[in-house]
Amino acid sequence: MAKRLQVILQDPEYREIQRLARSRHISLAEWVRQALDLARRREPLGGTGKKLQVIRAAAKHDYPTGDIDNMLAEIERGYGTGIQP
Repeated sequence: MAKRLQVILQDPEYREIQRLARSRHISLAEWVRQALDLARRREPLGGTGKKLQVIRAAAKHDYPTGDIDNMLAEIERGYGTGIQP
């Protein structure tokens, strides 16, 4: 369900945002939606405690690894093959 959001801006701010939206050939509303989406995605999900809990849980596992020199050499060889991941 969509919700309406009202934001009060000073005239200079409004004109600047309007200019930015026009330069991208999008509506002012779409520019605001994109800006809010970008701001929301930049916000951290969960607190520091949750992040540390996840890192500690992952650190308890024994993941397979390879020799760093061998891995780097394989990566370098792969650059010349033209194969895309």
